[in-house]
Amino acid sequence: MSTAIREETLGFQTEVKQLLHLMIHSLYSNREIFLRELISNAADACDKLRYAALDNDALYEGDSELRIEIEHDQEAGTVTVRDNGIGMSRDEVISNLGTIARSGTAEFLKQLSGEQQKDAKLIGQFGVGFYSGFIVADDITVRTRKAGTPAGEGVEWHSKGEGEFTVADVERAAHGTEIVLHLKQDAREFADDFRLQSLVRKYSDHIEVPVRMPRVETDKDDDGKPVEGSEKTVWETVNEATALWVRPKSEVSDDEYKAFYKHVAHDFSDPLTWSHNKVEGKLEYVSLLYVPGRAPFDLYERDGARGVKLYVQRVFIMDDAEQFLPLYLRFVKGVLDTRDLSLNVSRELLQQDPKVEKIKSALTKRALDMLGKLAKDKEAYQGFWNTFGSVLKEGPAEDFANRDKIAGLLRFSTTHTDSATQDQCLADYVERMKEGQDKVYYIVADSFNAAKSSPHLEIFRKKGIEVLLLHDRIDEWLMSHLTEFDGKHFVDVAKGDLDLGEVEDEAEKQAQQETAKAKEALVKRVKEALGELAQEVRVTHRLTDSPACVVLPEHEMGYQMRRIMEAAGQPLPEVKPILELNPAHPLVERLEAAEDEAFTDLAHILLDQAIIAEGGHLDDPAAYVRRLNGLLTA
Repeated sequence: MSTAIREETLGFQTEVKQLLHLMIHSLYSNREIFLRELISNAADACDKLRYAALDNDALYEGDSELRIEIEHDQEAGTVTVRDNGIGMSRDEVISNLGTIARSGTAEFLKQLSGEQQKDAKLIGQFGVGFYSGFIVADDITVRTRKAGTPAGEGVEWHSKGEGEFTVADVERAAHGTEIVLHLKQDAREFADDFRLQSLVRKYSDHIEVPVRMPRVETDKDDDGKPVEGSEKTVWETVNEATALWVRPKSEVSDDEYKAFYKHVAHDFSDPLTWSHNKVEGKLEYVSLLYVPGRAPFDLYERDGARGVKLYVQRVFIMDDAEQFLPLYLRFVKGVLDTRDLSLNVSRELLQQDPKVEKIKSALTKRALDMLGKLAKDKEAYQGFWNTFGSVLKEGPAEDFANRDKIAGLLRFSTTHTDSATQDQCLADYVERMKEGQDKVYYIVADSFNAAKSSPHLEIFRKKGIEVLLLHDRIDEWLMSHLTEFDGKHFVDVAKGDLDLGEVEDEAEKQAQQETAKAKEALVKRVKEALGELAQEVRVTHRLTDSPACVVLPEHEMGYQMRRIMEAAGQPLPEVKPILELNPAHPLVERLEAAEDEAFTDLAHILLDQAIIAEGGHLDDPAAYVRRLNGLLTA
């Protein structure tokens, strides 16, 4: 029995208290997941020791056969998971087992509703690693010693999951970690040999580290009867213990691919799709990439952990090798195993190695091709887009080489369906273009309803010309980098002069010119009344129902992007809009007949209304209200 040398009792981090309370008191629909999480952590510890030992073989301490062992005691109701991996120091025990260091914790806790069944399901999806042990255990003891520390100097951690834990120094000869779960009464089913073996094969068959369980063998006499007192324990490997990614694709089942994804991504749900590829030639590597079925909680934290697991000739190098995929594909998970990088590779070397850029380019194309294949299943791709579409929209700005491929994967709301669901691709838009149309038209607004109801769309609806309705925060930034598709240029219908090209015949263009000439006096009066508030005033043919609209210069930043930049504290120069008037509207006709002060007030009202319709803000709202009240009571 180990003797405590130094012991202290500490409290869990607040978030951990909430999490443990929820686990212990919730109904859990898939309790068996605890074993997958503990085996996955043990495998990671073995990988880390293998990597550290590349520079210092002495860390193995004469025991280089890395393994995971699982034992159970039905009578005592315990399950023990043991590894001879890297182990932990006292400080690491307190840090790793007393806090949740994983990014996204705050977001995770915000999702908790207080409804046991819903919250329990959320726990399983979040993948809480070590803490999942409390799903089946009411008492957990961890004994560990970090490889390379003096023999015997171990640490013992113990908790009942009730708000605090104890840490003590203990005598421990072996490096690595041992976790003893004291099972709850209603979880005694897991202290069963067949049950544990079946779970290992179900969730961890692909783990490269062998998972072993004890089996009792007995000698038999000549008659085949057991010899009393000849019992001996033999450790039997119960998983396949081979790296799944090095096996031929034809030998790997879909269920194995899905199980491996759950190990790599620490995810509870199945992936949407995957791509397994072996490359030979100037570069030699194997990649296995996955598209998750749901977003991680830190998806929009651009500095969060991301990337693939990197192996060099099956030796684990790092967990989140972010250098092999661009930031806009940060949701992609998987494994990269290459022969072309040195075993002592570091982050700095990775960033400078030209082979890394070549592999990154190839993996990026592989990931985009994988999404292209997924897009053939409209329903499945819509699920992907609803989850990861906003992230993929970062691509055109970050990856010029693959801009066309990314553009083909984008989905939008359009006037073709007038639905807020972003389910229309650019290829279909181009196919539906009107005869004579040579541009792709779009509008950016703060919301779908604002985009759909914009006065700028009136002439397009009348002509039957489809317009993309962009209403995500990132959309204006996206369109500043996405300039064309399939040879068709993108045009913002709320900027610059309206040019419908050959969709309008010569008679229409001639009539517009004549109207503009006839209203020159009105335009001049309005410009004088508005002074510096408007950059320009002109009549328009883009309106059919509204009296006026504001247009920005072609290369000016839009209202949506201005608000985002201003909210971020970025000072911006003032921009004066162009006011366009619909000469056929009764309010414009009334304006033309008005005199002096009434003319000035109505001109200001039309400008302010047009700015409001575009989602802009008025410098003097009170003046607008006063003028409007005057108009209503006149």
